[in-house]
Amino acid sequence: MSTRPQLLPFAGLSASYFAHIGFFNPYLPLWLKELGFGLLAISLLTSVQSATRLFAPYAWGTLSDRTGERVKLLRYGATAALVFSIGLWFPLGGVAMFTVLLLMFTHTSAMMPMSEAALAHLVSQGGAFDAKRYGRVRLWGSLGFLVTVVIAGWWFERFGMAHFPAWTAVTLAAVVASVWLLPDTKEPAHHAEHHPDIRPVLRQPAVRWFFAAVFFHVLSHIFIYVFFSLYLDSLGYSKAVIGVLWAVSVVIEIGWFFTQGRWLPKFSLTGWLVLASALMALRMGLTAGLPLVWPLLLVAQALHAITFAAHHTVCIALLSHHFPGRLRARGQALYTVVGYGLPGVMGGLGGGLLSSTMGLASVFWLSSVCALVATGCAWRLRERAHSAPHA
Repeated sequence: MSTRPQLLPFAGLSASYFAHIGFFNPYLPLWLKELGFGLLAISLLTSVQSATRLFAPYAWGTLSDRTGERVKLLRYGATAALVFSIGLWFPLGGVAMFTVLLLMFTHTSAMMPMSEAALAHLVSQGGAFDAKRYGRVRLWGSLGFLVTVVIAGWWFERFGMAHFPAWTAVTLAAVVASVWLLPDTKEPAHHAEHHPDIRPVLRQPAVRWFFAAVFFHVLSHIFIYVFFSLYLDSLGYSKAVIGVLWAVSVVIEIGWFFTQGRWLPKFSLTGWLVLASALMALRMGLTAGLPLVWPLLLVAQALHAITFAAHHTVCIALLSHHFPGRLRARGQALYTVVGYGLPGVMGGLGGGLLSSTMGLASVFWLSSVCALVATGCAWRLRERAHSAPHA
């Protein structure tokens, strides 16, 4: 029986969720800047999303593993985030803004890990991860991101940033609609006595090197999410052009997800991790050193196909191998915590301090250094896993 009808609701969730992220993450720093917040305050407020990833994904993932109610939890999270976003319509000081963002992100930061866990058995072929099938779902998220990052850039350039709360409400309402379209299936609950211990998996050297490589690679990427729009704005780029430059990376990302089944077999999974981190170092070097040279900046953005899309798919495949069955939601949650929570907080706050003293270009030089460290960690993982068939 074809799994395509079963995959469609997950494609819809991916599209709506990343449509929300596609406008919110690139333009939140610019909205906060227009509200009068300074660079350090913006860094702190944009780091709230990453801070919630330190605890929310694992808590939600454990709850969903034990209850089997992934869809109900997704519905609750999306609806609660929409309700809390109403606070953005009011004049808020720093503490109030922090609180509203904290409540919103606590309920959205675990949505993708839970969705990935629920999707896992549908993107497997004979028990093995099917990159082609996964890519056909995930590309809809990239399409959603592409649409909103371009349209929002044009909108904010033409009408100003005042409509940011309205964009938040509309895109979160789309997320709410999409989670209510998911089939309300309940997986078997995993009671404590049948809840496998995750610690033996975490003690494996290959798993530790994997998470180290993920940490430094995503830390390198975090500087894009927090500072790229501010950096381009400081260089005189318009909001419409900023949107286009974000869109370039997403267009190439879509192409990768659509065709990745053809390319991934050409290297081992760990080989792709090495390549992705090495190209990330190059990408950030070009962004830091030659941001006004259009052709090179476009090349840097086009490398997103490997530095993000290929890297993400390979990580999901390795997680499926190391954290199967009843470990999978916690494995996905740990990936979010180690890969996006810790790097997000450290990158946002550290980058804010660095950029306020040495300029925004400095954070992208630091990003390039982090990518080089990630390359070394990925190389060690590749050496350990070189003889394993799945690696």
